[in-house]
Order: sequence, then C-alpha cells, then structure tokens
Amino acid sequence: MTQSSERMVAETLFSPPQDDFRHASFDREVAFYESVRSGDIELVRVFASPLFSEGCGVLSEDPLRNLKYHFIISTALIARSCINGGLSTEESYQMSDLYINRADKARSEAEIRALHSEMIEGYTRRMRQVRLGGVYSKQIVRAVDHIVSHLHGRILINDTAAELGISPSYLSRLFKAETGLAFSDYVNRTKSEEAANLLLFSEYSDLEISNLFGFSSQSHFIRTFRKYMGVTPKEYKRRNKLDGITQK
Repeated sequence: MTQSSERMVAETLFSPPQDDFRHASFDREVAFYESVRSGDIELVRVFASPLFSEGCGVLSEDPLRNLKYHFIISTALIARSCINGGLSTEESYQMSDLYINRADKARSEAEIRALHSEMIEGYTRRMRQVRLGGVYSKQIVRAVDHIVSHLHGRILINDTAAELGISPSYLSRLFKAETGLAFSDYVNRTKSEEAANLLLFSEYSDLEISNLFGFSSQSHFIRTFRKYMGVTPKEYKRRNKLDGITQK
C-alpha cells in the first residue's frame, strides 16, 4: 500500500461519520475479538461479520481495492488482539504479513472474502493451540484440536487416535491422565459448553443447536447438556438471558 493510500485510509477511518453511516455494534465487536483470542471457533462464527458489511465505511470507490483495505485493517486488528491474548508478536505479524500478501495478489472480491474467513479461523485455531499448549502435551493439544474441528458430527476415539498416529488405548490413558476426563466425557462436555454459548449469543433454537452438534435426538441433547451444565438448555437460557438477543 502506498503512503498516499495509507493516508487516505487513515483520513477515512478517523473522519467524522456521515449522517447515513452506522457503526457496527461495539459490544458485538468486543465479543468477536474476545472469541478469537480465546480460540472459540463456534462463537467466532456467531459474531463474525462479512468483510465490508453494514456499518463499515467506504475506503475506496474501487470495490476490489475497498475490500483489500478493509481486509488489511481487519487483519491488523486481529493480529494485535491475538498478541494481547498471548500469541508471540513475531508469529502474529508473520501470519498477518502472509495473509495481507495473499490479499494483495487476489483478483476478485470472492477471493478476498474467502481469505478473510480463512484468516479469522486461522488466528482462532492458533489461539486455541496457544491456550492449550501451556496445559497439555502436544499430543493432547492435537487431540483437542481434532475434537473441536469435528464438533458438528460424531467423534470417535479411534478416528482421533488414527489422526495422531497412536493407539486408541494409549490416547485413552493419556487423555484421562492429562484432562481428568474420559475421551467421550471431554467430547460431550465440549459440545455442551459450545451449545451453551450458542443458546446465549445466537438465535438458534434448541432443536437447531441439537442438530448442529450432531446429537442423535433433541432428548439426547437435553440429557447431555443437563449432565455437564447442571440444567436443561431451556433453563440455562432463562437464567442467563441477555438483553438484545432474541431467544426462540
């Protein structure tokens, strides 16, 4: 980006908003960056907004260049947020440089939008690894990453062990020793915790969330949720209902 282009971006960002310009919700933006820092891919998908969506300013009259400017800004903000969350400065900036260089070479708006989603999920998954790395061995970090990446379906210890190149029995012992939970308990607890987030921060119904996480039936979802969260999904939503979030 040239100095004149950088100056134009800065002037547009910090100039007084026009009457017809509406800023994106600050609370939602804060929640988005926090979900990236915490490595919570499900919440990231709830709070993420499409690149150059409602509430964004126009930085260039050229649509492709406008998207590239917004991509650069989004990547820079996420990179700095992740540094605050524990990612090393060097690695965070290396990641941002790679993504921005790829964006610079993009020749279509569709490429930029796809890269934007890839960048957000890339940082989120890396932050999850950073958070887990200080607690678990590399094998368990990889196992947890496999679990989180497959939350929307059936997760079997045999498949996870094959992914890691170790035996299921060894993974079972290692998992219980490091996490304090059996593999299946960890899977169901993780699904329940992510379901709890969606109950509060999304407009999905209980049935939709049950289907999203691959439960065999809504009753199975309710039993599992109550086991790990202490209450049914309906009661959890009632107790923790947030203003401004439509509940079904």
